[in-house]
Amino acid sequence: MNALDVVTFGETMAVLIAEPGVPLTEATSFRRTVAGSESNVAIGLARLGHRVGWFGRVGADAFGHVVHRAIRGEGVDTRHVVVDPEGPTGLLIRDAHGGRGVDVLYFRSQSAGSRLAPADVDPDYIASARILHVSGITPLLSDDAREATAHAVDIARQRGVLVSFDPNIRHRLADDDRAREVLRPLAESADIVLAGDDEADLLSDGTGARWFLDRGADLVVIKQGAAGAWATDGETTWRQPPTPVDPVDPVGAGDAFAAGFLSGLIHGEDVPGRLRRAAAYGAFAVTAVGDTEGLPREIPSAAVTDVRR
Repeated sequence: MNALDVVTFGETMAVLIAEPGVPLTEATSFRRTVAGSESNVAIGLARLGHRVGWFGRVGADAFGHVVHRAIRGEGVDTRHVVVDPEGPTGLLIRDAHGGRGVDVLYFRSQSAGSRLAPADVDPDYIASARILHVSGITPLLSDDAREATAHAVDIARQRGVLVSFDPNIRHRLADDDRAREVLRPLAESADIVLAGDDEADLLSDGTGARWFLDRGADLVVIKQGAAGAWATDGETTWRQPPTPVDPVDPVGAGDAFAAGFLSGLIHGEDVPGRLRRAAAYGAFAVTAVGDTEGLPREIPSAAVTDVRR
């Protein structure tokens, strides 16, 4: 048996969130939490009872301690986290609104997380999992992080570990050409692709899910936000309507969707079941301020159709 269901890695930052509804330019009160795409997925899976590992670099500073403690405290295996004495822990400052996007300030230049290197990737640790989940954020942080991501994916392919890939494109990290250059090789190595509509179009030059399938993906899931999601294996297409929800904070829904989908996969559910679970878990994420604060430790059956209950 595999020791872990999922292994993932990347940068997790300390986060300061303004009081809900107050624009960042007017905010004077902030709440501290932590967030990172991959660790959000790890926390979501751990809350659903799965065995999950996360690794990355954190600074040898107070925020690094906060990040490490928060992830470990959720039951995620953090044995391979590196404390970097030379790079600070990244910091993200944002506001929170239920009815519009958020304003975000990043302080992550030369951060510990961006200094992730191939030497930080333990082949046996990757091979101990059933699934390796990677996002497109980490390889865009630095050349070393890009090489570390490619190394992890290569190990997974060689050792029979399923690769899940969420492009999660951040335009502050790279323009379109750079994103295509860095992320296409990862997409071409993935068994499962979980992409937003615009991300799929960018990476495929507008050809969509077919591009990923032609390059080896077994399943492509396209997230459409308020319009729901759909998935295809090239022969069958499954559609999932959005789960009704009253949003408080839109951040974290995509990572929760990924956690829900992978949870369904681990449980052996069919694609429609995975999509229902993913949509419900993504809806839970926006019911509270913070990336993971709204995620429950189980998905009630009623929530599959309406999180407002």
